[in-house]
Amino acid sequence: MKIIIAGSIKFPARNGQAVFTENLASGLANLGHEILSISPSESTHSYSTFRNSVRIEAIKSIDLTKIHPDAYTSFFSKREVEKIIRDFKPEIIHIQDHFPLSRDVISAAKNKHIPMIGTNHFMPENFAAFAPWLSNLPLYKKAMWHGMLSAYNLLNVVTAQSNASAALMQKYGLNIPVFKVSCGIDFKSFSPSPKINKTESRIKFGIHPQKITLLFVGRVDHEKKLDILIKAINQINRDDIQLVIAGIGRAKAELEQLANELNLSNKVIFTGYIPTSDLPELIKCADLFTMPSEAELLSIATIEAMACGLPILVADAVALPELVLEGQNGFTFEPGNYQEASKKIEMFCAQREKWPAMGAVSLARSRYHSLDTALEQYVKIYSRTVNGYYPGNNLQNLPVKNSGTDLQPSAKNN
Repeated sequence: MKIIIAGSIKFPARNGQAVFTENLASGLANLGHEILSISPSESTHSYSTFRNSVRIEAIKSIDLTKIHPDAYTSFFSKREVEKIIRDFKPEIIHIQDHFPLSRDVISAAKNKHIPMIGTNHFMPENFAAFAPWLSNLPLYKKAMWHGMLSAYNLLNVVTAQSNASAALMQKYGLNIPVFKVSCGIDFKSFSPSPKINKTESRIKFGIHPQKITLLFVGRVDHEKKLDILIKAINQINRDDIQLVIAGIGRAKAELEQLANELNLSNKVIFTGYIPTSDLPELIKCADLFTMPSEAELLSIATIEAMACGLPILVADAVALPELVLEGQNGFTFEPGNYQEASKKIEMFCAQREKWPAMGAVSLARSRYHSLDTALEQYVKIYSRTVNGYYPGNNLQNLPVKNSGTDLQPSAKNN
């Protein structure tokens, strides 16, 4: 099948959309499909190349990285996009966002009657974190969702990584079928390693080799609410615990200052950037993975940790609770409540004998999120959509696995 995957953020950015797009494109190419990726150029100039058997068309762009570290935007690209689509002749197009380049792709595809699906990676809260004043504007959230759905309601089908993501889109006006399909993770890289020498690995990453280790991996930005974890650690009166924050971002200096002000330099470690190849080892040498963010439509990093057999501690917000069986593979805490987070951390520390069983439950729950399963589901959706199962027809009957049961679109679309 000939497939175009289009979006405004591209690998190697370490955010959910970029990682998903890279894994999807490479995975589909490995299955024998002909894949073309369209995205803004990180050099600002148009170019063509191949990576992992995927043809990449990078479109002339404007550098907006002063606003967001991964932001390159292509305006007025419709003519270039039309030529790419005309030459490639895709059977289906898969959109990853609603920004200017994707809108040009949608317009060009509509003109040629090419079926389209879209995956949602969007929440207004993610943008407000880079311009906090935005969230204080009247009707900010409703207006942002309206802008997104004005594009996605032009598609044939939408996919969501979680029940929460699907429900949000429907709440704000999505009126076409939506299916839950995980972003998928690679179990070849992320899996338990019982023989790993945690002491050696921790020393390698500058982590105390003996302390109970809580780990966060991701962008160190304000939207991740990492200050909650630092304040939680400050509430715990024990010296055998450490919080490891792995990643880079706009909030790093501010969070380092907070840790210093609270005299936590021996309890909070900032590793800085960790190469993708080293992430599995870093995760496997931790005891607990934590995600305090209040704006996660899934959290690939959390699922990667679960696949490595780690218990998890997450904010009870959006999709994160879908990953937790309370007390069995981890804990949730009220979003923004560092005192409750500290209590849950203390509960975890006091139950060392339960850690292996908790990790086993995490591993079992991660299995639904296999990249191979996600690819299989997307191929089914592409095939049925190409063959005319549009809204109002029989696409609702598409069997897609969901934690052991057949998934149907939300009742709103049945």
